[in-house]
Amino acid sequence: MNKASPPFPLISNAQDLAQEVQTVLKPIHQKEGQELTALLNAPHIQALLLAHDKVAEQEMQLEPISDERIYESIGQYGRETVKIVRIEKARDIPLGATVRNEMDSVIISRIVKGGAAEKSGLLHEGDEVLEINGIEIRGKDVNEVFDLLSDMHGTLTFVLIPSQQIKPPPAKETVIHVKAHFDYDPSDDPYVPCRELGLSFQKGDILHVISQEDPNWWQAYREGDEDNQPLAGLVPGKSFQQQREAMKQTIEEDKEPEKSGKLWCAKKNKKKRKKVLYNANKNDDYDNEEILTYEEMSLYHQPANRKRPIILIGPQNCGQNELRQRLMNKEKDRFASAVPHTTRSRRDHEVAGRDYHFVSRQAFEADIAAGKFIEHGEFEKNLYGTSIDSVRQVINSGKICLLSLRTQSLKTLRNSDLKPYIIFIAPPSQERLRALLAKEGKNPKPEELREIIEKTREMEQNNGHYFDTAIVNSDLDKAYQELLRLINKLDTEPQWVPSTWLR
Repeated sequence: MNKASPPFPLISNAQDLAQEVQTVLKPIHQKEGQELTALLNAPHIQALLLAHDKVAEQEMQLEPISDERIYESIGQYGRETVKIVRIEKARDIPLGATVRNEMDSVIISRIVKGGAAEKSGLLHEGDEVLEINGIEIRGKDVNEVFDLLSDMHGTLTFVLIPSQQIKPPPAKETVIHVKAHFDYDPSDDPYVPCRELGLSFQKGDILHVISQEDPNWWQAYREGDEDNQPLAGLVPGKSFQQQREAMKQTIEEDKEPEKSGKLWCAKKNKKKRKKVLYNANKNDDYDNEEILTYEEMSLYHQPANRKRPIILIGPQNCGQNELRQRLMNKEKDRFASAVPHTTRSRRDHEVAGRDYHFVSRQAFEADIAAGKFIEHGEFEKNLYGTSIDSVRQVINSGKICLLSLRTQSLKTLRNSDLKPYIIFIAPPSQERLRALLAKEGKNPKPEELREIIEKTREMEQNNGHYFDTAIVNSDLDKAYQELLRLINKLDTEPQWVPSTWLR
């Protein structure tokens, strides 16, 4: 909540103001300016300005209420048991508690980890707030209470009716780490218990969830912000978010098609797709119907002798094949590609096991049925495919396996034991993309460029939760250096991976 502005401007001292006035009055007669300066320097005027400064600086930092004043006020609550607590609240930092209304009462509904309320141990869920610094709270709306507290700092004196609920001491909760698969802005969420305590995040951020005591509103820190985030923030719980998204999608499906269009509720594209060579095994469509919220993650440091396969994904003409080939050519001892399988006959110059694994159609189809292929397809009546075992052979050799795959293959690959590192190669702006393709002797039409940009958006929307990182290829040399940096980092720094990979 925003801090209240001082009731009038803060002036450092009378002499500074006098000098300011004298500067303004230069065009005026010099004698008149000197007379006004002398007036402002008069002792009684200086005393008045000093009193003004003190009032302005105090804002709502009220003096602690005297015990006599408190004892007088609590008499009005009759035989109810009350307690008086004092808590120090820092300026511009939330107290770390949320409240709810029960009839005219204001009840503490949540204590947020890391806040002044939790650290003091004096406020508890279920306590009724009667007064804060002598201001009666009973009968106020929760928003009024939030506004009141946001303007206060220093010593806060609470008069409370303690909760009658006997709660067992909280069990030590295990921190879980999750990757967010959606964007969240608490300022746009009408259901968040307190927008001031809401934690904003973006798709792909790692959140450290320290409390799931309330299944609807978890308490979490965002990765990298722990030092700047004094208390935990509220984020939607997984089941709560799934229910909200399911409701949104249901509402959207009831609307006319031309009225839809928001990304979170877009329907599947009913247009027929062009037939492609490779199709992912048992995963021919995008997972548009899945409601993605959070994925539990763990830190993983790849062993020196078992490198994670590097998967390059992107629309056509965005450079992923060129980047893959440059890595293969420049560091042949470090990188290798998986040997594909095929049912066609071996040609004279080809070596089995080096160029292809040549197998019968019957054996190939049996491997398809057994789920052994990452992707496969048919071309000129022959089957081709990349198997999980072929990738594993490269890993076992100590090299880094490089693959350029279609997005339909990602689910199968990620559900394997290969622990892939998936990098999305994205195009730059439409104009920059045109210039890059022109360097390669290509002259794409405007509609072709728009199709690449639209394909990029579609891939990110439908499969972005599989990506570990992304590179915008606005310059092939720079993109290559960034790709190499990311690959090298896998040797020196642990990375977040799905926890299911390590179980």
